[in-house]
Amino acid sequence: MHLAIASPTTTWYLVLASLLFAIGAVGVLVRRNPLVMFMCIELMLNAVNLTFVALARKLGDIGGQTTVFFVMVVAAAEVVVGLGIIVSILRRRPSATADDIAELKG
Repeated sequence: MHLAIASPTTTWYLVLASLLFAIGAVGVLVRRNPLVMFMCIELMLNAVNLTFVALARKLGDIGGQTTVFFVMVVAAAEVVVGLGIIVSILRRRPSATADDIAELKG
């Protein structure tokens, strides 16, 4: 007996991306740890990238995939700078929350 395995459709990818985005949004709104919030923002960014790639494949256009490439390059630079700042703050004050970090602006 041969089982045919259907490949995922664009709708499946869009539902997955919306689920990932929702998990990231809830994480940003609920958690107060800056490192966890940062990871949730990155999860939301990856959900948007998945949407771009799925729609670019569906429409047969390479523009969405090109956009994802540039977004990933900018996100990598953002992670280097942002993660460095957050880790240096958390080393000095391990119990720091997002509210404490908001007080840093002059």
